[in-house]
Amino acid sequence: MLADLSVEYYAKLERGNIAGASAGVLDAIASALQLDDAERSHLADLARAASTPGLLARRRPAKKATPLRPGLQLALDAITAGPAFVRNGRLDVLGANALGRAFYADVFASPGLGNLARFNFLDLERSTRFYPDWETAADTSVAILRTEAGRDPHDRALQDLIGELSTRSDEFRVRWGAHNVRRHGTGVKRFHHAVVGDLTLAFEGLESTAEPELSFLIYTAEPGSPSEERLRLLASWAAGRPAAGVDSLTAP
Repeated sequence: MLADLSVEYYAKLERGNIAGASAGVLDAIASALQLDDAERSHLADLARAASTPGLLARRRPAKKATPLRPGLQLALDAITAGPAFVRNGRLDVLGANALGRAFYADVFASPGLGNLARFNFLDLERSTRFYPDWETAADTSVAILRTEAGRDPHDRALQDLIGELSTRSDEFRVRWGAHNVRRHGTGVKRFHHAVVGDLTLAFEGLESTAEPELSFLIYTAEPGSPSEERLRLLASWAAGRPAAGVDSLTAP
């Protein structure tokens, strides 16, 4: 009633038959269900994907994680006060500044090959140490992947990643079934780095205008805080050391 739709039509939409639904109908449903901005965008993405010819979508080649453009890497390198990195919607870390490489040393050394979702769910010893709020970090990573799946449901590399994580991780499989979506634009996170200890960092996420599928993320510490001092310590510690995992770098 709130969306001014018939029960039969709404039931059809809930069963996934969303192709052809107008923007007005989608907006009415989003308002009735009190969806947030991320959920509204996801609903629109689902409707757009449902209207895409399946044959054409299946013929599209799989995307691969490619190296950053030199200009983006230079932009990362220009940031020295905090960890900064660029990732795609599949949570592949494609590049980072020097402090970002030190900050995410375990992620880059993990069997997950620099993918934050694999690190979260397939390297639990390190990820639960790195993320004191591991449950929140896990929820967020799955919500980002679910959002990307709505935006680009025919990305075979994403499908392969979801299949791998669903097969190998009960924690991922349960969260994937919840269908939560989220925008990862700004906020505060807690970390525990094996070298410098606890960090509380604010983050800002920016989209690349030239490549909208990429996200540019920067972590910063409050001026004068213990976290700011620990970031300086991490930068000093990382200077001149190889980009390896934290465990190997701290070994005698």
